Amino acid sequence: MTENNANNQGAEKKPDKNSKPRFNTNWIFAILALSVILFQLFYGGKTVEKTTTSEIKQMIASRDIEKVVVVNKDQAEIYLKKEALESGRYPKQPKPGTGFSVSLPKPNYTYNIGDISSFEPFIIEAQKSAGYQDKELIYPDYVTRKNYLGEILSWLLFPALLLVLWLFLMKRMSGGGAGGAGGIFNVGKSRAQIFDKDTNVKLNFNDVAGLEEAKTEVMEIVDFLKNPKKYTQLGGKIPKGALLIGPPGTGKTMLAKAVAGEANVPFFSISGSDFVEMFVGVGASRVRDLFKQAKEKAPCIVFIDEIDAVGRARGRNANFGSNDERENTLNQLLTEMDGFGTNMGVIILAATNRADILDRALMRAGRFDRQIHVELPDLNEREAIFKVHLRPIKLEKNFDLTFLAKQTPGFSGADIANVCNEAALIAARKNKTVVEKQDFLDAVDRIVGGLERKTKIISSVEKKTIAYHEAGHATVSWLLEYASPLLKVTIIPRGRALGAAWYLPEERQLTTREQILDEMAYALGGRASEEMIFGKISTGALSDLEKITKQAYAMVAYFGMSDKVGNISFYDSTGQSDYGFTKPYSEKTAELIDQEVNLIIAESYVRAKDVLKDNLKGLTELAELLLEKEVIFSEDLERIFGKRKADHLKELREAEAQPRPRAKSVGAVEPEVVKKKKKSAKSTPAKADTAAENSSSVVKVKGSKKAEKKAKTKT
Repeated sequence: MTENNANNQGAEKKPDKNSKPRFNTNWIFAILALSVILFQLFYGGKTVEKTTTSEIKQMIASRDIEKVVVVNKDQAEIYLKKEALESGRYPKQPKPGTGFSVSLPKPNYTYNIGDISSFEPFIIEAQKSAGYQDKELIYPDYVTRKNYLGEILSWLLFPALLLVLWLFLMKRMSGGGAGGAGGIFNVGKSRAQIFDKDTNVKLNFNDVAGLEEAKTEVMEIVDFLKNPKKYTQLGGKIPKGALLIGPPGTGKTMLAKAVAGEANVPFFSISGSDFVEMFVGVGASRVRDLFKQAKEKAPCIVFIDEIDAVGRARGRNANFGSNDERENTLNQLLTEMDGFGTNMGVIILAATNRADILDRALMRAGRFDRQIHVELPDLNEREAIFKVHLRPIKLEKNFDLTFLAKQTPGFSGADIANVCNEAALIAARKNKTVVEKQDFLDAVDRIVGGLERKTKIISSVEKKTIAYHEAGHATVSWLLEYASPLLKVTIIPRGRALGAAWYLPEERQLTTREQILDEMAYALGGRASEEMIFGKISTGALSDLEKITKQAYAMVAYFGMSDKVGNISFYDSTGQSDYGFTKPYSEKTAELIDQEVNLIIAESYVRAKDVLKDNLKGLTELAELLLEKEVIFSEDLERIFGKRKADHLKELREAEAQPRPRAKSVGAVEPEVVKKKKKSAKSTPAKADTAAENSSSVVKVKGSKKAEKKAKTKT
């Protein structure tokens, strides 16, 4: 393998003394340039000056004209005598014998003839008037000259332009593909970019934070190429391919770049769309050329980014028609990956975020033996990613990376890189010397909600409606047990939104029915608040209604969370039903699904209104505070409503879950701390209930106790 690698790396060969020198095309350009220079020397030079009728009469009177030549009956060339040029009467004409000139005799002046029949009588008459004898008269000579060069150029110019245009188009279409010299026959060549010892990639696995499982899988492939005996001595075989699957921005392409930086073997990188071309057979030809180059440089790695562009399942086209060219390209790719021929030492890496639409033959073992799922990073992985992207950024002292990781749930690696860059730009815009914590919070708000639009004109009535709408969201989310914790609420327009509320969702892998219902209830809190306070509703709840409608249909049709529909799921993970005309259920079932969805949304809306009625004073106070400050935080909600009910119940659960010390006698004694907490929880009502009792007689304490009883029952 070492010898093979040396050959692949392109060792320098000694020149052969007996080999004949190749013809260099630069000689053609040199000959053309020399021809132009010689043409200028013999036929070029200074432009001949034109003369007038009066000047011709003066020349004739001075007896300075040597001869007159009429060319093509439309122009007269006047040649002066040597003595006339030396006399100084014509300062603009060069004196004979001065300067460097190898050109043929040229006329000194030219004269445009209007009427050829009157020109010769004019010359004769002028000479006789000047006293010329009959023997001294100068008669014009008539010649016909042809511009052969101009005629040749006129014939060749248009074909030459067509040829140049054709060459240019063919070169652009071929793209100067790798594996051969650029030219018009290079269309079917592979466009893969080769990384070897001359074009090293500086990125390595240390620059890829998180993705530990994915890095382990990929590093094993790299290690196999470096130390094959370690695996082959046990009878193992190298995996032929690995498919990186994951959402956009999670680091699939970066992981492949790190493989290119770590592996000491040639690395071919190409996009799936590079195989797609308007010419028939070009895609399959490029696949063949790619694997031909890979076999020549084996052992090597071939990376195909966005393979779904060429690997879409055959016979399933969104345009309801066949695409033979794309399918032929896929067939050739399948044949090259694991066909009759063998590709020893060629490993295929591919990346996609649409694995559900890939052809099954492409996904089978023997082609892509491993499917590596690259998911969104969790809390610890986000912290590691922040460490990587914060290396070049000047941070304030004692900066807390854990806080940033907690503030960015659901962010991908690309989103985190964007946050770091936006924070640096915001700090620079404020003329700071370091990037502070608030700059990162502003960057998160900028990315999630959009740019602030403080200059947007909003009437006082609309502003009040927006304030109560956002206050409704905040109130319901604060008082429900399974709702996401709220961070801040603002009525400053951002992007297309007139107001926004920031939540910190819990990082969980499973979601219960109660959690979804609570999320739907606080999403409807804005619409419920508008109806309660103003007696009418607005279009501001569009995004909320869209969100809860999708959640409700998912509960009934996908997750089996409806008693009437039952434990049935109509979800199709293969994606084959996307192009079908029929639904996988009957019309009666469709009506039942619609009824259940309407019932779930109606119940969630009633729950939101009940919570707002029980905490009407707090809702009003929160909305007025929003109108005053425009931005409020979780501390303001805790001051108005008390501690979150979910946090209070969480503390009780943690206290009950604490280990009980063994008593000296038989049985266990409950810790005093737990007893006190339980006793205080039973005797003292929640802060929210206390605030409701003290606020107004309209608020029913009975309702809040009932909700607390339900929460205890759920617990």
